Amino acid sequence: MTLQNKKVLVVGSGRSGIGAARLLMKTGAVPVLFDSNEKTDINAIRKKTEDMPELEILTGAVPREREKEFTLVVISPGVPVDLPMLDAYRNLGVPVWGEIELAYAFARGKVVAVTGTNGKTTTTTLVGQIMSAFYESVYVVGNIGNPYTNIALETEDETVTVAEISSFQLETIQNFKPAVSAILNITPDHLNRHHTMECYVRTKEAIARNQTKEDVCVLNHEDPYTSDFAGRCPARVVWFSSKEELREGIFLKGEEIYEAGLLEGAAEGARRLMNIHDMNLVGMCNVENVMAAIAVGLSMKVPLDIILKTVRAFKAVEHRIEFVAAKGGVDYYNDSKATNPDAAIQGIRAMSKPTLLIGGGYDKQSDYDQWIEAFEGKVKALVLTGQTKEKIAACAKKHGVQNIILTETFEEAFAWCVKEAEAGDAVLLSPACASWGMFENYEMRGKLFKELVEKIGV
Repeated sequence: MTLQNKKVLVVGSGRSGIGAARLLMKTGAVPVLFDSNEKTDINAIRKKTEDMPELEILTGAVPREREKEFTLVVISPGVPVDLPMLDAYRNLGVPVWGEIELAYAFARGKVVAVTGTNGKTTTTTLVGQIMSAFYESVYVVGNIGNPYTNIALETEDETVTVAEISSFQLETIQNFKPAVSAILNITPDHLNRHHTMECYVRTKEAIARNQTKEDVCVLNHEDPYTSDFAGRCPARVVWFSSKEELREGIFLKGEEIYEAGLLEGAAEGARRLMNIHDMNLVGMCNVENVMAAIAVGLSMKVPLDIILKTVRAFKAVEHRIEFVAAKGGVDYYNDSKATNPDAAIQGIRAMSKPTLLIGGGYDKQSDYDQWIEAFEGKVKALVLTGQTKEKIAACAKKHGVQNIILTETFEEAFAWCVKEAEAGDAVLLSPACASWGMFENYEMRGKLFKELVEKIGV
């Protein structure tokens, strides 16, 4: 599609929208930034777009007489794809792209794309470090916080772009085609957006939609959804498994990670790679993330010694089962990125001490039974706050949890834990819910938790 001098409506005035507008302007298009919130602070947007003084900004609604001006509509990940205004543009024959599709249209080089309900950020970050240890030109982009549009024009034919891709971003891909994709796992999440589990699963599978047998899709052998997808996957499947010895793939046996059938020229049979205690990460979820990253690295022809050296040196991603500090004999862990019950299950499973668990937040219509069942006697107190506190408390009582504390604010929840925790305990922030309504994002929630930890005893 030629966009030179064409008007493009960019829906969403956040980081992704501004990145899309900037890319469009650099390529000769005429972006119009639109936010449906009529109370949007245009002056604040102007400060973020000082390099684009000519950028037109619309708020509230697009005037009907201008609807036919646009050749393309680009939406940010947070914009629902089923909005009536977007259907209207589709009916007019105007394509609706996401910012990932827009960036891909202008980028060069190879793409490694990682998705999954949980573990995306850790795996993407690790894969990015593995690629950077071998390739000269590497960018890490996407849902991880750096919009793909920011770097698309800087890529070259030799560039490797490692992208964390959310289900929201996968809803709008058309030509996006990774050389290597990975689906780490699929568990219920964002059903308030996708409405059904079937829709959510199909959206995740879309990461491999345009791949061929010349490409690779790394899949979790133990996840029923990814295991089922393998038979329909258009790419060559490379497995990782935490439970079964594989004839081909990366697998866990006891506390050792093995490889089988992936190394060119290697002798037949499984080959030991490393002990899980050689890593700086904790929890089975992170063992799976590491196995997926190794599979991606080998699929991208990175030498095994470079992959394993990078894995051994890798530290936990901020906000994901992140050890913050020990204060008064109590360990404090920040797992703010556990924005759904399945992610929070991994957080509590990683704990080895009696745990005071801080949970609750925005209601994404999740069920909490499996999370509560995973407590397995580890949770000394369940401290709840946010919109979901009553819902989670009712679920916890149903499962026999006795010590449940309801608080009005995040700070109150934290203060209760500090007061009641004893030497030898752990305090874990692992909410099982999104942060919206209390915080702008999970990063702000985790940052406040860490700040409060640092103030203990001061």
